[in-house]
Amino acid sequence: MISKRFSLLFFLKKSRAEASIIYLRVTVDQQRAELSTKRICDPNRWNSHSGRMNGTKEDARTLNAYLDTLQSKVYEVNRLLLEANEVVTAEAIKNKLTGISERPRLLMLIFKDHNQQMKKLVESEEYAQGTLTHFETTYDHVEHFIKWKYSTKDVDIKKINYELISDLEFYLKTERSCAHNTAMKYLSDFKKIVLLCVKRDWLQKDPFLGYKLTRKEVNKEFLVTEELETITAKKFASERLAVVRDIFLFSCYTGLAYADVQKLKRSEIRTGIDGFKWLFIQRQKSNTPAAIPLLPVCLDIIGRYSCHAKCIEKDMVLPILSNQKMNEYLKEIATVCGIEKILTYHLARHTFATTVTLNNDVPIESVSKMLGHKNLKTTQHYAKILNKKVSEDMKVLRNKFEKDSNDKHLKAI
Repeated sequence: MISKRFSLLFFLKKSRAEASIIYLRVTVDQQRAELSTKRICDPNRWNSHSGRMNGTKEDARTLNAYLDTLQSKVYEVNRLLLEANEVVTAEAIKNKLTGISERPRLLMLIFKDHNQQMKKLVESEEYAQGTLTHFETTYDHVEHFIKWKYSTKDVDIKKINYELISDLEFYLKTERSCAHNTAMKYLSDFKKIVLLCVKRDWLQKDPFLGYKLTRKEVNKEFLVTEELETITAKKFASERLAVVRDIFLFSCYTGLAYADVQKLKRSEIRTGIDGFKWLFIQRQKSNTPAAIPLLPVCLDIIGRYSCHAKCIEKDMVLPILSNQKMNEYLKEIATVCGIEKILTYHLARHTFATTVTLNNDVPIESVSKMLGHKNLKTTQHYAKILNKKVSEDMKVLRNKFEKDSNDKHLKAI
């Protein structure tokens, strides 16, 4: 089937000689490519409307038959490109006609270039470092996958199809031992690179079309009130554990992710409309503003480190360590406190959403705003796991049924 965006035209280009050279112009999506037919024609005998030489003499019949043959070749090249699932461009048709091989576009080179550009945008704070790190990990997975599947370092992007994507998912889950949702995240990153190729017209269609990147719903862990109280009351022999515990609790009572606590400045603590202290920040991950009233426990923690040398020197609210160190010490804290859950900043954020706010009847709209969520649906999955709320709602209903039953009984008497 010939592309509707495709057209061709034979025309003359004037030369110093009496006869002009006949050129072929191929147009695809308003992009043109021209090449000489290596034939000439007297301008007085040329029909610009039909793109052929006028007349019935032998020279006209021979020339027009050649142009007809060349036109058929152009249509055939266009058809072959479509059938081969290759990108149809005016330049690609010209290259096929002239025998010039198109330089392959290599997947890993494109991926590497994407990550290098993202690195520069991280420096200008348009992307978070964590986003870059994830794309770099995805790059590593895809690179090893190509070696595993093709025994080579790189492949032409034209090899990307449904089968390759399916094999990549299989590789991530088996050879790399990725859980389902983790594999979906890596495939989602990979899809972004593929869509860049589609948008740049290097691929004719999206290979991910029809491929479902569905994630399984998981219950996110959080600390219950008793566990929070245990961590809060614990006396640590090591000062470093006490500091890490305080920063972790600060996250539990504000909902801030590690990246947000790390870049938190003293100037971002201001007086809110109620006369109390609030945090006014821009969420690192979603780049959305968040306003969070500070609970007394948070104010105590902030005051504890107001004179800390590191905080004064770098205008930090808390003397936070590297993410790796923080997670390492949090494991130690969990062991000392007898808590079996893995303590992370994700868990702290979930604790704020559930135990600290929703479980204490803070409206979900307010929780969503404090968490910096762009969509209320993102916050709603926290509400699904609160049995306490379900119990309280059903208690109201149970009392109603009991009251109605008693009223009917009294009327019967």
